[in-house]
Amino acid sequence: MSIGEVLAQLRPEFPDTTISKLRFLEAEGLVEPRRSPSGYRKYSWDDLDRLRFVLTAQRDQYLPLRVIREQLAARDAESAAGRSRPTLVAVGPSGEVPGRSPVPAQLAQSRLSRTELLSRSGLESVTLTEVERLGLVVAVAPGWYDADALVIATAVAGLLRHGLEVRHLRAVRAAADRESGLFAQLVAPLARQSDPAARARAAETARELIGLSQQLHAALVRAGLRGALGR
Repeated sequence: MSIGEVLAQLRPEFPDTTISKLRFLEAEGLVEPRRSPSGYRKYSWDDLDRLRFVLTAQRDQYLPLRVIREQLAARDAESAAGRSRPTLVAVGPSGEVPGRSPVPAQLAQSRLSRTELLSRSGLESVTLTEVERLGLVVAVAPGWYDADALVIATAVAGLLRHGLEVRHLRAVRAAADRESGLFAQLVAPLARQSDPAARARAAETARELIGLSQQLHAALVRAGLRGALGR
């Protein structure tokens, strides 16, 4: 397949994928398409499968390229016969991205109505209103929400079931805003460049920063709870 044909195969599942992104992943050594005598890239079905693996790991778990590369190396070491696409899982403190609930592929680019969001997350309508007032959940359009809103609402519903109150989450919102601002300063110089490869590096850097932040936050909370757990 040509790079354009590969893009057409990936776009239904990964709408944000671009030719620049595919070239970036090639430059990072995650896929190595053959070259025709005239220099055009020629992708195999195995190359396409590798790209799906990489894009799924980035989208669903924010795994950095280093971890994805290790997973691909492990997969390549298996026998070609009977090889199946592995499940992407988070591991322990040695390299996991804990606390991230993967967004189903069919929801990644979808919109949910308020009724759907309430049904899927388990939040009560009055609670969602309060959560929106605090800025934890933001509608992408009046009455419509995206997949991130569903992840947030579901997490909030779970925390409330354990006895927390919505007002306790103000600090979480403030900390996330501060962290977003800090990370924006780090990726903005790349994102502002006109070079598509630089913008792809900015997106990859942002994903890796998010993953590292999740690891740090989870480890700090675990450490803080050791006293309460008697460990």
